[in-house]
Amino acid sequence: MRIAQIAPLTESVPPRLYGGTERVVSYLTEALVEMGHDVTLFASGDSKTAARLKSAWPMGLRFDRSLRDPIAPHMTQMENVCQEAREFDVLHSHLDYWMFSLLTRTGTPAITTLHGRLDLPELAAIYDLTQAQVVSISDAQRAPLPNANFVRTIHHGLPVNLLTPQKVRPQYLAFLGRIAPEKRPDRAIQIARRAGIPLKIAAKVDRVDQEYFDTLIKPMLDGPGVEMIGEIGDAEKPAFLSGAMALLLPIDWPEPFGLVMIEAMACGTPTIAYRAGSVPEIIDDGITGFIVRDEAGAVAAIDRLGELDRAEVRKQFETRFTAQRMAQDYVQLYQRMEASARPLLRVV
Repeated sequence: MRIAQIAPLTESVPPRLYGGTERVVSYLTEALVEMGHDVTLFASGDSKTAARLKSAWPMGLRFDRSLRDPIAPHMTQMENVCQEAREFDVLHSHLDYWMFSLLTRTGTPAITTLHGRLDLPELAAIYDLTQAQVVSISDAQRAPLPNANFVRTIHHGLPVNLLTPQKVRPQYLAFLGRIAPEKRPDRAIQIARRAGIPLKIAAKVDRVDQEYFDTLIKPMLDGPGVEMIGEIGDAEKPAFLSGAMALLLPIDWPEPFGLVMIEAMACGTPTIAYRAGSVPEIIDDGITGFIVRDEAGAVAAIDRLGELDRAEVRKQFETRFTAQRMAQDYVQLYQRMEASARPLLRVV
């Protein structure tokens, strides 16, 4: 199939460090190429891919200090996609609602994977108006928008050998991803200290969350047993996650997916997560981790980590969350869309 993958320009594909959406787009694109499909990736110019790369901007917008209007490059990218739409069998956007009006008018089958939270009240009107076809990344993500035209839920996946268990002795708890109020790193610190186990935090601080970090989290780092490592990439994750007794995910929001859960799973590391959003779809309680409701439950779960088999955690990843499985799911959807878009033959 001739497939267009349309990525946000905020980060390169894959991102240098943090960047969930761009990371998933990369995994999907490379898996589709490996399957023999003709893939064009619309992304920033510093992206790395085996697909054909078409760029509307030379670098990820996050790293371009001279850029003043980050919307303009996205508008250029969307126009480029529309001008070439008839060259593809399917258009696959990862720009949330930005391309809805264009995609429904190109004449080429199109799908949008929704990567973010959908519980914002201002979103409802958009999804009430459009019939653009969308994919959810968890069933839980759909709940706030019952009128959206969801055609399938497809869970994320990772390349099977990207992150693997390392031969190290787990000695600490881990927090990975982003410092933000909804991710609740403050809870992670409190849980670790209550359990008497060191905590390592590998996370970035976005500008929008800088005040939160400075006023609440930074003072908590002065106490014992907490180490702030900073932002890390895929190369550092296997050692970081393998060395952890568990990943802590004490979230306070309807997490649409939570890529860190399957990154930990790939390393054989269980996750202790609060019950919210997609968590019950991703974590098999008592097999790949524990699902808890509060700090006391999280501390109690730490005491039960010895009940879990880290080899089984890795096995569950290989069964459920590989990029190959994700790509196969999308190809099935693409083929169904392409077939439904073909004009019916008339016998005269």
